[in-house]
Amino acid sequence: MTHPVIADGHVAVVTGGASGIGLAAAKRFASAGMTVVLVDRVEDRLAAAKEEVARISPDGTVITSKTDVSDRAAVEALAKNLFGRFGSVHLLFDNAGIQPGSEIFGPVANWDAVLKVNLHGIIHVAQLFGERMVQSGEPGLIIVTGSKQGITTPPGDPAYNVAKAGVKAFAEALQHDLRNREGCRVEARLMIPGFVFTPLTQKGRTEKPDGAWTPDQTVDFMLEKLGTDDFYILCPDGEVTREMDEKRIAWAAGDIVENRPPLSRWHKDWAEKFKAHAAR
Repeated sequence: MTHPVIADGHVAVVTGGASGIGLAAAKRFASAGMTVVLVDRVEDRLAAAKEEVARISPDGTVITSKTDVSDRAAVEALAKNLFGRFGSVHLLFDNAGIQPGSEIFGPVANWDAVLKVNLHGIIHVAQLFGERMVQSGEPGLIIVTGSKQGITTPPGDPAYNVAKAGVKAFAEALQHDLRNREGCRVEARLMIPGFVFTPLTQKGRTEKPDGAWTPDQTVDFMLEKLGTDDFYILCPDGEVTREMDEKRIAWAAGDIVENRPPLSRWHKDWAEKFKAHAAR
């Protein structure tokens, strides 16, 4: 059992829909009889993705849109077009993201690109589609793709961490707003993937690491959790259990509560203490 908006005749919009988790989700939505709109900025991937999803869709209704979610005007034009055509969007999978890598004093172009797509893009899509979803009066679901890196913020890619930390805060605020609107039939969830083998994470590898989940495994877990009341859809993977995730998240929050050094999990004076904490 999954969320009731995933139903025959409803409309699903998937950003970052031409590959990875977005494409896997689009296939599941199509197999449920939904009209699927694939949104991506990579045109050649969109064409291939449309063929894949159309083969699964009972009636083959798959629409593509080459849209850069960091361009607010382009997102608004897309939302206006789709609501004009269908009257409503029932499911919004706000998922587009990039990961070119970053350093604290690294190229500003990487920081700008990541923040524009991974943070501002998520916000543009949720605001411009979400407001129309509420106004339509139809039941609706907004799934925002976050990351564990936005919660435990490990060293190595600070721009990505900053963006995903912002996405978490935005998704929480979005759900708080929606649940306090009288008569609102739209809700939000935060999808928090584990290690998933996608074009975003391949980094030159051609074989899936044993510890990584496939996009299909991740989406199957998400769909199962959408049948519950869970807002935080915290996904395990082949290496990390939910128990370990909980310990890591609690430790990260404890840096503030206990006034430890930031990122103490990786600090020379605290790393062994974290390992002892995780082993309990």
